[in-house]
Amino acid sequence: MDLKSRLSASLEAARERTIALLAAIPLDAQARQVSPLMSPLCWDLAHVAWFEELWLVRELADAPPHDARFDDLYDAFQHPRRERAGLPILDPIEARDFADDVRKRAFDMLDGISLDAGSRRLADGFVYRMIVQHEHQHAETMLATIQLMDDVEYTLAHESSDTPRPAEPIENPEIFVPGGPFVMGTDTDPWAYDNERPAHEVEVPAFAIDATPVTNEAFAEFIAAGGYDNARLWSGDGWAWRVEAALEHPEFWRRAGTSAWEHRRFGRWEPVPPREPVQHICWYEADAFARWAGKRLPTEAEWEKAASWDPRTGTKRRFPWGDDAPTPERANVGQRRFGPSEIGSYPAGVSACGAHHMLGDVWEWTASDFHGYPGFESFPYREYSDVFFGPEYKVLRGGAWGVDPYVARTTFRNWDYPTRRQIFAGFRCARDA
Repeated sequence: MDLKSRLSASLEAARERTIALLAAIPLDAQARQVSPLMSPLCWDLAHVAWFEELWLVRELADAPPHDARFDDLYDAFQHPRRERAGLPILDPIEARDFADDVRKRAFDMLDGISLDAGSRRLADGFVYRMIVQHEHQHAETMLATIQLMDDVEYTLAHESSDTPRPAEPIENPEIFVPGGPFVMGTDTDPWAYDNERPAHEVEVPAFAIDATPVTNEAFAEFIAAGGYDNARLWSGDGWAWRVEAALEHPEFWRRAGTSAWEHRRFGRWEPVPPREPVQHICWYEADAFARWAGKRLPTEAEWEKAASWDPRTGTKRRFPWGDDAPTPERANVGQRRFGPSEIGSYPAGVSACGAHHMLGDVWEWTASDFHGYPGFESFPYREYSDVFFGPEYKVLRGGAWGVDPYVARTTFRNWDYPTRRQIFAGFRCARDA
C-alpha cells in the first residue's frame, strides 16, 4: 500500500471510531454540556472537521472556509469549554454533515498533492498524520465526556471481544535503572509532534521505579490509612485543592459497605477491580500517595528512560518492547476494553529494564512541568505546545486504554493541570537509588 493509501485508511479509521462513539449517544445528549470542563460532543465533532478543513483544505489550497463564523466558534482558543454550549454551534446532525463535506474535499485534494520533501508539512504526509492524531485525541476527550454522563448508560456494543491473557504475577515490584545518559525525544518518528523533538542526550542518575502502575487495591489502602486527611502528605497547593474540592477518593468512586468500593464506568456502577491500575486520579492525589509510600513521582526523563532505553544495546525503542507496532498481546490501547487491564496481563509488552504497562491502561503522571526540549521549535503552529509551556501544567506519559496506537509511543507527551481527574490518568512511583 502506498503512502497516500495508508494515510487515507488512517483518516477513515479515525472517523469510523469517532462516529461509532457518538452512535450510542442520544442526539440531545450530544448537544448538551455535562461539565464545564468539557465541550458538548457535537462541538468536538465540528471542531475536528474545522481543524481538518483548516489544514487539509484551506492551508494546502488557499481555499475559502466552509463558513467564516467557524473560525470563531471552533477555534479552541476563542472560547473556553464552559462557554461553548451557549454559542450558535452546529447541532449533532449538522456537525456530521459538515464533517462529511470536509472529508470529501480533503480526499479530493489528496489525489493531487505531492507528498515529497519539498514541503516540511507535506513531507512523509506529516500534516495528514497530524490530523489523524488530532481526531483520535478528540475521541479520547469524547470518552471522558461520556464517562461524566451520569444519566447515560453507554452501550459498549463496539467493545472488542478479545481479552488479555490471564495476568501473571510480577516478580519484582520495583525495577532498578542504572544511571547514565540516554536519548530523550526523537528526530525520526514521522508521527512525532513538535514537543517530542529534538532528540537530545540526558544524564539520568540511578533510580528505582515501580514495575507497574499503582493499583486500585493499593490506592484503597492509602484511603484506609487516612491519606486524604493527613495534610503532611500533601504539598501546600495540593492540600488547598483537596480541601476546596472535598477530595476523599478517586473520581467516580463510592463506598459499597464499610470497606468495599464501587466505581461508575460509563453509566454503570460496579465493584472496583482491585488489580487494575487506579484511574481518574489528579496529580495532587498521586503526589500524596507517593509520599505516603515513602517514594515520589518519576521525572519525565526517568519515565521515558525506563520505557524506551535498552541499556544492552544503547539504543532507544519506539515502544517498550521494541519497534514493532502495538498488538493485543503487548498493550491495552485502541479502546478495546473501555477500561484498564489487570496488572500482569501483558508480559510481551515489558520494557528492556523490566517495567510493565508502560504504554496503555492509564496515563501516568510525572513529577515534571511541561516545557520544551533544548532547541525546541514550534511546528506547524504555536498553539499545540508552545502556549502551554510552564509550571502550571504537569506532564503525563504512556497513554491510556482509550488512546489509539498511533499516539501510544514512548516519546509522546501529554499535559494537564494538576487538578484534573476526568482524564484516564493514574501513576507509578519512583525513588532515588
